[in-house]
Amino acid sequence: MGDEQVAAPSRQRRISQRGIATRERILEAANRLMFVRGVNATTLDDVREASQTSKSQLYHHFADKQELVRALVKYRGALVLQRERGGLERLRSFSGLVRWRNALVQANSLNNGRYGCGLGSMAVELSDQDEQARSMLLETFAAWEKLISEGLHRMRDSGALRQDADPEKLATGLMAALQGGYLLANAAHNVAPMEVALDMALEHIKSFLTEPSGEPTR
Repeated sequence: MGDEQVAAPSRQRRISQRGIATRERILEAANRLMFVRGVNATTLDDVREASQTSKSQLYHHFADKQELVRALVKYRGALVLQRERGGLERLRSFSGLVRWRNALVQANSLNNGRYGCGLGSMAVELSDQDEQARSMLLETFAAWEKLISEGLHRMRDSGALRQDADPEKLATGLMAALQGGYLLANAAHNVAPMEVALDMALEHIKSFLTEPSGEPTR
């Protein structure tokens, strides 16, 4: 294990532009397959076939499935945070929260609620299997939740939220509603439970508005 950890950086330093493209293709294929099938039900042969790479190419970039999965946690986390920054970095109003909610529900409705959250599903599978992956997922969830809490802080600082509102607690509650909504929507193959969970969390946040906006959560 120690020799592998030492050798890996040198392998990364020698990687060519073509190699970078191959590695990206492998991760994209693994991301698609593991989102639909799950981590445990997806084999390296599945990934190799979907990415149209040889065994030597696959093992050049990832020594084993665990290494690939850890890379995928980082890859998928970066994609999710990039998406969430687009909807949350400028959040300053309750209407902004509603738009954020609507975008997530609409995206999940394309699959009729199936598969759940890409990060949440990995957390369910990996938390008791791989401590390093669990820690990476926790950091990503914390960064996601921080984007929400920072938006709520801006709302409170601008006077949109009452001063007794706690942005961190409200963000945790909203994140819990989102992840629970994803889970229930996946079980039902219907986004309705996700809508209900998010709407109830938003109604709680709405109760802290200095002036009721009267805006619906749909």
